[in-house]
Amino acid sequence: MSNRSIRMTFPSRLGHELAARLDLPAAGARAYALFAHCFTCTKDIFAARRIAATLASLDVAVLRFDFTGLGSSEGEFQNTNFSSNVEDLVRAADHLREHYRAPALVIGH
Repeated sequence: MSNRSIRMTFPSRLGHELAARLDLPAAGARAYALFAHCFTCTKDIFAARRIAATLASLDVAVLRFDFTGLGSSEGEFQNTNFSSNVEDLVRAADHLREHYRAPALVIGH
């Protein structure tokens, strides 16, 4: 069996759709992680993809997402700041908690 990746969206506090990808282990997740990449990158940067794939191979599901105005997410990046990015991160954790399981790990840079 191989790992799989699911595309999804969830709303930001301001109602913008944030694009995300959930990398799931083939055999089921023993834990969930939230990947917080740098505030000017996207969920699809090479490092994020590799880290998510490696964790999935270790039975850890990883949610990586594009902050408001980046990648495939809605909104205007120039209207964001550190606080709005933290709000996006909290919404991502809430989405995991509501639909899967609360993240046990937050990773990124």
